[in-house]
Amino acid sequence: MSDFNWQLIPSFLAAHQHGSLLGAARALGISQPTVGRHLSALETQLGTTLFERTGRGLIPTPAAARLAEAARAMEVGAQTLVRGAQRSQASLAGTVRLSASQPVGCFLLPPLLARMRAELPGVQVELVVSNTVSDLQRREADIAIRMVRPVQGSLVARRVGQVGVSACAHRDYLARRGTPREPADLLHHELVGHDRVQDIVRGFAAMGHPVGPEQFALRTDDLIAYWAALRAGLGIGFVASTLLRDDPLLVPVLPDLTLPSLPVWLVVHREIRNSHRMRAVFDFLARELPPLL
Repeated sequence: MSDFNWQLIPSFLAAHQHGSLLGAARALGISQPTVGRHLSALETQLGTTLFERTGRGLIPTPAAARLAEAARAMEVGAQTLVRGAQRSQASLAGTVRLSASQPVGCFLLPPLLARMRAELPGVQVELVVSNTVSDLQRREADIAIRMVRPVQGSLVARRVGQVGVSACAHRDYLARRGTPREPADLLHHELVGHDRVQDIVRGFAAMGHPVGPEQFALRTDDLIAYWAALRAGLGIGFVASTLLRDDPLLVPVLPDLTLPSLPVWLVVHREIRNSHRMRAVFDFLARELPPLL
C-alpha cells in the first residue's frame, strides 16, 4: 500500500493500549476528536473495523489485535532507527584540527567552513594557518591542505585540483608605470617578491633573466603581507589565480606567460581516516574544494 498513512499508527496504538479516545488523546497530547479522526481514517484505509465504540470505551476487534502486533514491531523499528541516527550524529561531534597555507586558510576556506558548519553543526574546527607543512604524523593537525604530495606511507592523500599562478598588479600601478607586454618587460618594473623562498628568482633565471634583490620593491614570505603589498600598488607580483577572481583592484598581466600550477592535496593520517568525524570533514572538503580551484 504505497499511499498508506503511517502517521495514523501512533493514535491506533494509544487507543489499543488505553481503551478509549480520551486516554489515547491524553497519552499523545492531542485532542480527543483528532484521535477519533485518525482511527476512522485508518479503518477506511484498511477497509476493516478496528474498534467497537461502546459507552465504556473502545473494544478491539480481531483485526485490531493483528494490526497491534505489527504496529508495535514498527514502533520498535522506528525507535531503533532514531537511536542509530542519534548515535551517528553524536559520532560526528567534536573537534577537527585543519591545517592550510595562508592564501587557502584566509581566503578560500572561510566561506567553505561556513557551509560546513551548516552541514556538520556538531564539528568544531581548529584552523592552523601556516605556510610551513604541519606534521600530521605528530598530530599537529588532523587534516591538511597541501601544495606538495606527502611521501609518508602513514598518510592518505587525495589530489583535489590545482591552483594556477598569475602575474598581476594594481590598476593604479599599471596606469602609472605601464603594462608589460612580454616577460622581459618585467625587468623594468617594480616587483614584489619573496624573502627566503626563491621560487620567483628561480623562475626569472629559467626564463634567462636573472634578477637580484635590488629588483624587488618588497620581499616577504608572509603571503598575506605579499597580497596586501600588491593591493597597495607596490609593483607586479605572482599570486594564485583564484585570488584574482573577485578582486577589482588587481589586474592580471602577461596572460601568455606560462607559470607552473600548484597541485592541491587533501591529506589525513591513515589511523584516523575512518573516524566518522574526520571522514565527514575530509569528504566535505574533497567535494567542495575542486570547484573553487
